[in-house]
Amino acid sequence: MLRIASLRRSFLGSSGTREWRGMSTKTAVMSFGDGSHGALGLPSSLVGPGIGGEDAYEPTEIPGLPSDVTTVSAGHYHSLAVTSQGQLWAWGRNHEYQLGRGPSSPRDSWNQPKLVHGLDGVTVCSSFASGVISAAIGDDGSLWVWGKSKRGQLGLGSGITEAMVPSRVEALSGEKIAKVSFGWGHALARTEAGRLYGWGYFADGRIGKVGKSPETSFLDGIGKVGKSTSRLSSSSAQEIAEKRVLDGMEKENDMPILWEPCLVEKLQGLKVIDISCGLDHSLVLCGNGTLLSCGSNIYGQLGRKNQDLGLLPVDLNSYPTFIASGLGHSLAICSRGSSDDTQEDQRDIFSWGWNQSSQLGRTGQESVPSIVPLPEEETAVSVSGGRVHSLALTAKGEVWVWGCGRNGRLGLGSSNNEIEPIPIESLEGVKVLQAVSGFDHGLLLVSK
Repeated sequence: MLRIASLRRSFLGSSGTREWRGMSTKTAVMSFGDGSHGALGLPSSLVGPGIGGEDAYEPTEIPGLPSDVTTVSAGHYHSLAVTSQGQLWAWGRNHEYQLGRGPSSPRDSWNQPKLVHGLDGVTVCSSFASGVISAAIGDDGSLWVWGKSKRGQLGLGSGITEAMVPSRVEALSGEKIAKVSFGWGHALARTEAGRLYGWGYFADGRIGKVGKSPETSFLDGIGKVGKSTSRLSSSSAQEIAEKRVLDGMEKENDMPILWEPCLVEKLQGLKVIDISCGLDHSLVLCGNGTLLSCGSNIYGQLGRKNQDLGLLPVDLNSYPTFIASGLGHSLAICSRGSSDDTQEDQRDIFSWGWNQSSQLGRTGQESVPSIVPLPEEETAVSVSGGRVHSLALTAKGEVWVWGCGRNGRLGLGSSNNEIEPIPIESLEGVKVLQAVSGFDHGLLLVSK
């Protein structure tokens, strides 16, 4: 497994982008999907009082960004881009200060990509985001966060719920951080040495064992949404499901919170090579090839029969090389060979969890990890999950999408749902380097 993992990382960075820093290749960023929060970065996605930005039904180049963007990331409703010079650009929703512009930034400018303030002296190498938080990792391994969260997602200390400008997570100052991932109220960070830290809202064991007893989440009390809405139309069922989740969130007033990052106890001695947080669950990939899951399992997103709380193995008999999470579903790219097999081009996508809008891209039992059908000649190198859709980037630089097409979030030119993967044909001739999904929008890093 270590050989497979190292091969994968020589081809892809930790955020799923090809490693080509130092090359003279010029790049552009394209977006598609829901434009109501300005996350598309397009002039047509202008937002303001009484103004909702227009959706983009096909990938459209974002103006105003430099031509040396090396990686992009998508929060729920905002977007981030890192350049080869270590600068960070942001656009989209800013109600929680996640753009790093402060409270005085005019709302009608949120859709415009602008430099994040407060990172002077920090050479940013990667960025990550949730609905209300943004984060940047410096080339020295430092972690910087900003935004607003009453659930401790900032990790800045007891009772600190907002940071209008980037602030360093001092609790991790002795570590070199390689990746961070955010859920609805929790966060995980992986160090270069393979240690795992967790913080924020820790109900239902979503950050594993960190010295606190896992508690059941109010969200688990909303029941099996898929079963109770199975006779409704897809759009009606989705709206009801989302309302129930939001209602459950509002009930969580007395929340168990870790205000600063803590080492996840169970994984001491195991090297962590990848992490991914869904809304209220987490995936952790270890160097020995074991994929662990924890948190809520109301949609089957943990992918295991064992319902105990905490980090436990996913029922997967293949060798994962890449993992991702949507709101209530999980994705993994797995090698078909053994742990000693160096033929990494033989891989499959597995999916499990919530499938109300066909975001699993397949039929069959939802809670059991199963293969997503792709043509034999296509090899997935990264996957990303949105609210109720998914996308994959192949070795050919093509993007395949499936699930809910509402607001153009599949980039296919329509609002149609797709029950199985389908390529974005408008990208023919375009070399895509990275593809990521927010809740309802997508970002593509492409070679010019």
